Amino acid sequence: MTEHTSERRRGKLKIFMGYAAGVGKTYSMLEEGQELKSRGVDVVIGYFEPHGRKDTIAKTEGLELIPRRKVDYRGSFFEEMDTGAILARRPQVCLVDEFPHTNVPGSERTKRWEDVQALLDAGIDVLTTMNIQHLESLNDQVWHITGIRVRETIPDWVVQQADEVVMTDVTPRALLHRLQRGVVYEREKADRAMQNFFQEQTLVALRELALRQAAHEVEQRIDTENPNVERETQDQSRKHNKILVSVTADPQTAMLIRRAKRVSDFLNAECFAVTVQPTGDLGDSAEKDRETIARHLNFARNLRIETRILEGEDVATALVDFARRNQITQIFLAQPRERLWIPLLSRDLVQRIVRLAKDMQIVIVSERETASR
Repeated sequence: MTEHTSERRRGKLKIFMGYAAGVGKTYSMLEEGQELKSRGVDVVIGYFEPHGRKDTIAKTEGLELIPRRKVDYRGSFFEEMDTGAILARRPQVCLVDEFPHTNVPGSERTKRWEDVQALLDAGIDVLTTMNIQHLESLNDQVWHITGIRVRETIPDWVVQQADEVVMTDVTPRALLHRLQRGVVYEREKADRAMQNFFQEQTLVALRELALRQAAHEVEQRIDTENPNVERETQDQSRKHNKILVSVTADPQTAMLIRRAKRVSDFLNAECFAVTVQPTGDLGDSAEKDRETIARHLNFARNLRIETRILEGEDVATALVDFARRNQITQIFLAQPRERLWIPLLSRDLVQRIVRLAKDMQIVIVSERETASR
């Protein structure tokens, strides 16, 4: 008899999270895989990136490895996780390294986390690995700390839906010692890494970020596991905290959306991303602005933020009226930049919103400077 999807148990997701390469995420994942196998659980490795680490490679011994799928892209072949083969094999548990990975163009899905969603939907439990810098809402903070803009990110809701998030941790000095001994990368690559990303002050800041995130995950899961005790508190929090993000064509808007999402998650607040257009749609905007605003709205939707396009000639009035009707408590605006004049970002607009919304908190967010290298 064919099992209906609606009757199938969704798989459980466990994420091994760290703050940098070499802290032991993959090793811990494989170690758990071996322990599960010893208990008779059907475990396979869906994707494993060895990086030449002997101790980690040794942990794969005896575990079934699903061969990678070769993808032809512009005359070159790349290897990706074979999600179809894993689904056909139907193990109880699948180990998947490098959760934030972007698949080669032409793959069935764009991101590996989307492949993992397909495995979970099929009832397969997944253990996977990622670093804190790939969490979407932390993108700007990571850029500020490292001077590197992370391009491969995972929406926060994907991590929040995980059944378990385990922080894999070592001190920055211990990690640097591993690097110096050639445990993480071969010597030449390790030397380059220590001159760039793997500086102690950078690792300390990333580790603190990861530990704060881990504490937040624990708090969220305690609330979820005690719904009768916490529900009233959560409902009150959502009732009394609502956030609105002003969406424009300014490049800072993506940063603004991430910051508002981060705050809304910590406050357990509803969040809206709102743009104001004269006709109530994007049709009359200049083509470049239309594409940019549409991209920003889509970005917000991907983060599970509710989006709205308001009709109005007066941007400040339309935004504040919407905020008041929806009991918004905080309005997030991008700080106008010097030497840049865009009507929707004029200082006069910010000042008018501040005057009109005296009963709300106005958060004017400026883009962070990158860390000096």
